[in-house]
Amino acid sequence: MKDYNEKAAMLAVNFAVNVKPGDLVFIQGSEVANDLIKAVYIETLKAGGHPIVQSGIKGIDVARYKYSNDEQLAYFNPVRELIMTKAQKMISVYADHNRQKMTLINPEKVKLTRSSPKFMEVMKIYQERLAKKEIKWTIVPYPCDSFAQDAKMDTESYKEFIYKALKLDSENPAEAWREIEEKQEKIIEILNKVDKIQVLGEDTDLTLSVKGRPWENCCGHENLPDGEVFTSPIEDSINGRIRFTYPGIYQGKEIKNILLEFKDGRVIKGIADEGQELLDSILTIDNADIIGEFAIGTNYGIQKFTKNMLFDEKMGGTMHMALGMGFPETKSENTLCAIHWDILKDMKSEDSKIIADGKVIYQAGKWLI
Repeated sequence: MKDYNEKAAMLAVNFAVNVKPGDLVFIQGSEVANDLIKAVYIETLKAGGHPIVQSGIKGIDVARYKYSNDEQLAYFNPVRELIMTKAQKMISVYADHNRQKMTLINPEKVKLTRSSPKFMEVMKIYQERLAKKEIKWTIVPYPCDSFAQDAKMDTESYKEFIYKALKLDSENPAEAWREIEEKQEKIIEILNKVDKIQVLGEDTDLTLSVKGRPWENCCGHENLPDGEVFTSPIEDSINGRIRFTYPGIYQGKEIKNILLEFKDGRVIKGIADEGQELLDSILTIDNADIIGEFAIGTNYGIQKFTKNMLFDEKMGGTMHMALGMGFPETKSENTLCAIHWDILKDMKSEDSKIIADGKVIYQAGKWLI
């Protein structure tokens, strides 16, 4: 196996965001991933970009929530504002020392940070820049111990899992993702003509409209690994109920067996077997009771739930929806919500179906188109 850091950095810099000479490139991540951060930095320099690096110190984010007063929590770092409004490329190296670090933090403190006027102002500018394609971003994972533990793997096996999921075992990883792009484009062409969608499955009968909402082909540019197609449904069109068969992971905390009921686009009932208080808190965030994303996982090379949504939402045979923020590129009208929280449902049972304008297009985890 060739060096993971070198190959992952090359894929992120030269394919995912395609750094050009003169690009201002913001690179961020935890210090646990410093080897990969350094590799991304070097690849950015080779591509002619101007890298700015922010490497988080262990425990510093928890310290902020633990010791800050309300005014400090609502304060938005002007350096961060400069980056989000000026950088052409953003690469997030995804890793963590401890995935349970936020367990004892009051979610209301996080809510205060993410709903502050300055945060919302900068997010609006950032979303506008995304819509205008003034900025490109990607996330690339680092095989750290905490992720391996969540996935119930040893770290070396987890590294191999990530290596294959990113197509780094291919002779030309970028070309492998281009081939996926071509295959998924055929599905996108069909989905872009659809109006009504119905989802059927365990405790699930949900209807929604995607008329006029473009679908996105996720093929290695914004997430590594990738493999999904998604859109933002018309906000007030969602009715019915859906049970998410996998736990929802929010800031490292699990919410199990979530059932959501919708009426005219908003959650009117949300229950969970475990984590009810946290679910209730999430649903009180402004417009977090609206669905911002409807998506279907297409990466059949990922078949293990790892409690890491970067991988899990891509699993072939699953679908997911996100509460909160949608995307400008899919014409969402809910682009300024403080959260975008993905929740996953298995669709492999024979009675699990997705029906588009009266025709079954997906059943038992497989496309029929």
